[in-house]
Amino acid sequence: MIQAGDPVLRRVADEITIGSIGSAETAALIEDLRVSLTEKPGVGIAAPQIGVSSRVVVIQDPAAFQAGIDPERLAQLERVPVEQYVLINPELEMVGGETRTFFEGCLSVDGYRALVRRSYRVRVRYLDPGGNHHEEVVCGWHARILQHEVDHLNGTLYIDRMSSRSFMSDEHYEYWAHEPTEVVSRVFGA
Repeated sequence: MIQAGDPVLRRVADEITIGSIGSAETAALIEDLRVSLTEKPGVGIAAPQIGVSSRVVVIQDPAAFQAGIDPERLAQLERVPVEQYVLINPELEMVGGETRTFFEGCLSVDGYRALVRRSYRVRVRYLDPGGNHHEEVVCGWHARILQHEVDHLNGTLYIDRMSSRSFMSDEHYEYWAHEPTEVVSRVFGA
C-alpha cells in the first residue's frame, strides 16, 4: 500500500475514458484494488493508494466488519452494511449543511487516526465497470467513506482535513474509540 509522502497520493487522478471502461487494463486495475482491499482490509480504496493515478475506487463496509461493534455505537456512527462496489470517475455533491465528526484512519497513513468533520449526506454520480451511470444520495458512514475515497482522487488525505489536536496512534485510538462523540470532541476541541 502506497504511504503518505508518495507523490501519487497528492496528484489529481486521471479520468477513465469511456472507451477504456471495459478494457482489460481497467478490469485488471479493479481486480488489483479488490485484492489489495482483501490483503489489508478497509472500507475503501482508491487507485492512487496502489500507485495508479486513475479515478477508480472500491467501497465496502460488510456486516462482518461491524460484527464486533456494539449496536448502540453503530447507531451513533450511522453505520450500516454496504456491499462492495466499484465507482469509476465518481463525482460528489454535498447535500445540506449537516456534518458529523468522527475518527478516521487510512490505509495510506498506516497506524494513525484523527477526528474529521464530514458532510452527513452526499449525492454521488459514477460509472460502474459496465459503463452504466449511477446517481444516488447516501448518508452517515457510507457518505463518509465516499468523501474519504474521492478525496484520494483529488490528491487530498484525511490528515489535510483532520482536527490536528486529535491525531493519534491506533493504540491510543482504541481507548478513545469507545468514548461518546461529545466527550471526544470536547477533549480534542473538534
